[in-house]
Amino acid sequence: MPSPLLLALRSACADALALLLPVSCAGCDEPDVALCERCVLALAPAPRRQLVDAPGGALAVWSGLAFDGVAARVLRAIKQDGRTGLARALAPALGAALESAVRGHAEPAGVILVAMPTSRAAYRRRGFRVPELLVRRTGRRAARLLRHVRRTGDQRGLDRDARRRNVEGSLVATGDLSGRRVVLVDDVVTTGASLAEAARALRSAGAEVVGAATVAATPRRLARFSEHRPDTFQTHR
Repeated sequence: MPSPLLLALRSACADALALLLPVSCAGCDEPDVALCERCVLALAPAPRRQLVDAPGGALAVWSGLAFDGVAARVLRAIKQDGRTGLARALAPALGAALESAVRGHAEPAGVILVAMPTSRAAYRRRGFRVPELLVRRTGRRAARLLRHVRRTGDQRGLDRDARRRNVEGSLVATGDLSGRRVVLVDDVVTTGASLAEAARALRSAGAEVVGAATVAATPRRLARFSEHRPDTFQTHR
């Protein structure tokens, strides 16, 4: 795990590079601006719900945006290029998804936000945890109540069943969570396999998993869900 000094040096270097290197819009490459006004407008929240099969019952997942176009490019710029300042532009989308996830539940203030855990390799590579960064930009805090107990392969390129097998049994909750109500938080949902595994681990520890919230969801997943389950696919603005 990087030391605080190393993380501080990384941050200082990133700030210095930002002064020396030309900046362009993460959404459309317009020069001299981190995110242009048109791309900011493209990130306006439009929360949508989908149901993900999970041990112990279906998990309702709310996503603020579709993972394509500007939203996809901005998220990649954060994760791959370390442009953490862009997380503020995604805060409204995640905030809307979080509000939708807890709506209708008694005492929503008592719900604990649980960030999906970041692998050691990803943390070493980036120096920050993406889900926790995004939650902080909404003005909230996420608890670390999950940890990996085994390594998993890269999910990219795997179909739904392979993704599920890849992550099955890979997470465990940190302690007894009996009676605690939680909402899972991640940056993107694709098939929902990782969120389903997280819900299993939390439920095994006694938690009530109220739902999940993500910044974005892959359009294929949303389109397929809309076609087959129109009664539970909702859009709110």
